Amino acid sequence: MIKFLITKTIKNYEDINNPEVRRAYGILCGFVGIGLNLILFAVKFLAGVRSGLISMTADAFNNLSDAGSSIITLIGFKMAGHKPDPEHPFGHGRIEYLSGLFVSIAILFMAVELIRTSIDKVLHPAASASSPILMMILALSIAVKLYMAYYNTSVGKRIHSAGMRATALDSLSDCCATAAVLLAALILYFTGLDIDGYCGILVGIFIFYAGCKAAGETISPLLGRKPSGELVQEIHRIVLGYEEVIGIHDLVVHDYGPGRLMISLHAEVPADGDILLLHDTIDRIEQQLGTDLNCEAVIHMDPILTNDEETRDYRNLVLKVLAQMEGELQIHDFRIVKGPTHTNLIFDVVTPYDYCLSDAALKEQLQEKVREMDASLFTVVHVDHSYV
Repeated sequence: MIKFLITKTIKNYEDINNPEVRRAYGILCGFVGIGLNLILFAVKFLAGVRSGLISMTADAFNNLSDAGSSIITLIGFKMAGHKPDPEHPFGHGRIEYLSGLFVSIAILFMAVELIRTSIDKVLHPAASASSPILMMILALSIAVKLYMAYYNTSVGKRIHSAGMRATALDSLSDCCATAAVLLAALILYFTGLDIDGYCGILVGIFIFYAGCKAAGETISPLLGRKPSGELVQEIHRIVLGYEEVIGIHDLVVHDYGPGRLMISLHAEVPADGDILLLHDTIDRIEQQLGTDLNCEAVIHMDPILTNDEETRDYRNLVLKVLAQMEGELQIHDFRIVKGPTHTNLIFDVVTPYDYCLSDAALKEQLQEKVREMDASLFTVVHVDHSYV
């Protein structure tokens, strides 16, 4: 159904890099979610009241909260699509992450209330009943929620939406919750054993777990998570695809919401190259990054001596030292300054954030190992930490 609606209601639906198309996806999925959840709420609520199953009534209100969550997601997509303004020059894309966070908080509140109500049912049992119609309603509800999880996951991946992925996780948790209610109804119908309150507690735990997971999905980009490995590889592929570029380092990616990436990096170019031609190449790389990755890119040129044999030999010596040390260490901006009594090797070394040595200990160890090879060499090291 969702594919049919996409093709019939969204113009240029394949152009997912277009902010308007992306927003249309979110609005459509939001309206579909609201409609399906309201239908499930009405049916389950009536069935829960008539049967006396508190777990089913609680599951109905869970669907009502999902409808509210879909409204929040819908509002988030509409607000996130607003164009940049003087107060927000990077746009409003992070509002989508905030809407996903609000959805997660609503899920957590619902879980706590469901657990509280179910514990009360365990402590103060009340009569309840089950029937084949009731069980059919629950089975149909699971099927509907599985479908909602499917389309939210597929569309969320297609348009790279953390909010929709959070909604998909919520739908999957609803399937588990409703399955627990169905189990209680089956046991009650065939054995007369009423475990409704205990299943309600289990449902609440499922929902609480899903809320925590969804919150993590939306908080991470707000805090500033590292870019995906696929994005980093694609940036390297594009930049190093130009023969004038020898290497890249100091790559930083800022995420201001879906479709609003800011990328900066240093590109190493031959020091003896034509500065005007190299500048033109950098401009073309920035334009290609912007077109292919839907981002704003800024590139700093780093001139590298490519024909100086002595510099190359000293650089290889340092690389040999790094190969003997723990961790994946890289260097850049390597140069030498020669004096009458010693030679300074000046360079930056890049470490992963979980590197075993402190910056000071790393510098000291590098100095010792280099001087073991040649006592006339001194290292002047700046330690960088990778952002990707």
